[in-house]
Amino acid sequence: MQEIFIDIKSLDADARGVGHLENEDGTPGKVIFVEGALPGERVSFETLRKKKNWESGRMVTLQRASSMRVEPKCRHFGYCGGCSMQHLEPSAQVAMKQRVLEDNLWHLGKVKSEMIMRPMYGPTWDYRFRARLSVRHVAKKGGVLVGFHERASSYVADITYCEILPDHVAQLIVPLREFVGKLSIYNQMPQIEVAIGEEVTVLVLRIMAPLTPADEALTKAFADQWNIQWWLQPKGPDTAYPYYPLGKELYYTLPDFGIKMPFKPTDFTQVNHQINRVLVSKALRLLEVQPNDRVADLFCGLGNFTLPLATQAREVVGIEGSTALTTRALENAQANGLAAKTSFSTRNLFEVTKEDLVALGKFDRMLVDPPRDGAMALSLALADLRETHEALMPQRIVYVSCSPSTLARDAGILVHKAGYVLKKAGVCNMFPHTSHVESIAVFELGEKPVASAVAFEVPAEVVQ
Repeated sequence: MQEIFIDIKSLDADARGVGHLENEDGTPGKVIFVEGALPGERVSFETLRKKKNWESGRMVTLQRASSMRVEPKCRHFGYCGGCSMQHLEPSAQVAMKQRVLEDNLWHLGKVKSEMIMRPMYGPTWDYRFRARLSVRHVAKKGGVLVGFHERASSYVADITYCEILPDHVAQLIVPLREFVGKLSIYNQMPQIEVAIGEEVTVLVLRIMAPLTPADEALTKAFADQWNIQWWLQPKGPDTAYPYYPLGKELYYTLPDFGIKMPFKPTDFTQVNHQINRVLVSKALRLLEVQPNDRVADLFCGLGNFTLPLATQAREVVGIEGSTALTTRALENAQANGLAAKTSFSTRNLFEVTKEDLVALGKFDRMLVDPPRDGAMALSLALADLRETHEALMPQRIVYVSCSPSTLARDAGILVHKAGYVLKKAGVCNMFPHTSHVESIAVFELGEKPVASAVAFEVPAEVVQ
């Protein structure tokens, strides 16, 4: 069968090359998304999925290579689904993510930032301090597999090392395969959670059945040999508890603010501790907190931003949807001597209204760090607040986002309906070699909006 070649013009949000088949008259035809292809390249492809207006496929032949193409460092790249961009030079990865952010802001939110900030980035290897490794006994593969899923598959990839995990954890993949295979419950352990702190590396065994005495002996021997701490998780994440050895505390630090942040291995924390430190410091500089300010930290989690803010502001109110998290955040504030300047409350921020904001009172500044769903309800509530209680509007908002599409949607609401100005925006390369885009945006209160000059309607749905 004759190969069909296409020219790749761009990358999509999943790091697939985008090109077109040619119509008979030479005009661009059906859109083709090609795994493994980069802009500027000419490739042939095999089709994996076909629709009327588009096809997705995998590169077969590389006829003309891009100058941005590099040799992937990982021997499992292309098979393991943990990374999608190792074939793209790291600085080009960051530039692509910046374009994704700018494109989303304009196409979804109809906004442009007055300034595009220099990207935040750090180490590109050995950076992942949090990970969830799947575990599966596969007889055809000779035993137990431990690792990430295969690309676009529910199968566990047969890997022996991972370049984005710190070396001392990557070195454990093969020993873990052997260890799990010796347990009586080898087929009742679906995952192992990894969490690395300043003093200890924790592995959480998700166990569907109790360990036998022989299993316990093997588990303790493994911990002693590899200098790790085991936790056991019999049911949901809240059931995880330290097992062996006891005594060492799991925590990370924010040295710029003198903060020590204890956490549980099943808590949400950023996977990249180095970049998290950069991000927190940058966010606080952008917020321009003054000593007499009252600040809101919405979607505050364990207090990753709340506690640093409390070292600069008069008062910080942290709000989160989980009582367990706000309780833990208060404990962290107390442990860092910041309880007098912080308070925490539990509210569903996905349903927040203008009346809720009025009840909370005046905030001078606001930091927002939502999950992938974004903060649409909050953005709409601020737009409503502007109509009736303008004196309560925060002067400046810093929005930290893990989804450029929901950030763009919310930016459209804040700018066109609440009267904010998008002053700055930029990306943070929290997940090198993946298509994940972490970003940060700064909004400053502007003139009260009138009939918008830009035709903006809140998107009914965004693709995350």
